[in-house]
Parts: sequence; C-alpha cells; structure tokens
Amino acid sequence: MKRRILLLAALLLPAVAHAHPGHADAGLASGFMHPFSGLDHVVAMLAVGVWAARNAGMTRWLVPAAFLAGMVAGGALGLGGFLPSFLESAVTASAFAAALLVLLAVRLPLGLQASVAAAFAIWHGIAHGAELPAAAAPLDFAVGFLAATGVLLALGLALGRMLQRGERDRWLGAGLTALAASLFWA
Repeated sequence: MKRRILLLAALLLPAVAHAHPGHADAGLASGFMHPFSGLDHVVAMLAVGVWAARNAGMTRWLVPAAFLAGMVAGGALGLGGFLPSFLESAVTASAFAAALLVLLAVRLPLGLQASVAAAFAIWHGIAHGAELPAAAAPLDFAVGFLAATGVLLALGLALGRMLQRGERDRWLGAGLTALAASLFWA
C-alpha cells in the first residue's frame, strides 16, 4: 500500500505544471526538472512505460531503452538547430498516441514496439535539445533530462505492472489519453 501511495504522489507532482519554465542555469538540475515541467512529456513517458509493462521479463526494458535512445537522437537534432514548425504538434500527437496504445492495449512485436517508442521520443528529444540556451552546458542538461526520462519511464513501468491485473492499466490509459487530448486545446 505504501508503494502505491508513493507512486501516486510521484505522479501527481509534475501534473501541476503544463508550461515549461525557463532554464536559469540549464545544467544538470535544470535538465532533470525539465521533463517534469510539461504535461506532454510526462504523459508520453508514463504511457510508454505502462505500455512496455505488458512485455515479459527483461524484454520489458527494451522499449524504455529505445525511448531513451530516441531522446538522445532527437536531442542531438534539436541542439543542431533542427526545429520543424510542427514540433509542438508532433510532441502532443506522440503523447496522445502513446496514451492510446495503453488504452487500446495494443500489442506489437517487440522490435516494432521499440521502434514506435523511439520515434515518439525523437520529437521529445528535439524539443528538449532545441530549448537549450546558447550558453548552457548541453551535456549536463542532457544527462539530467535523460535521468528524469528514465525515472518517468520506470514509474510508468511500475504502474503498468501494478495495474496490469484485470486490465486496470486501461483505466490509466484512459486517464493519460484524456490528459493528452487536453493538450491539443491548451
């Protein structure tokens, strides 16, 4: 019971913020806090973790690892100046799609599931990488946001494992989908 309360509390903390704050120092701490500051990122990362929880054994970690790899690739693109005009729409759409995959209990072959997660993460990585100020320490920021991403993915995985019995994770999927849908009108 304590574990469930702690998990719920951890999930509720980032939900109070939707807009991303400025990056005063854009170092490790700022990078770590950044994924928690946007509902779009929180929803996507939790949903990917919950979706991955349906995989067996150690293979359930492949999808979050692919997401992290996609974040690195996207972060490099963003840092390099790649900033498509539709980026915010792509980030929101990926969060919505990830939540729908949980809601609909979509099962894909593991390689395809990992590829989809990586594709979602690329958009989030571009957004993170592009938001760095020119004078920032990009490596510190990247380590911070990757660590926070790992925390959110692990929280999603833990939630998915806890709620998996009796398809209760689909209720979480419904909540995540509703939150992601709200981003289209925010």
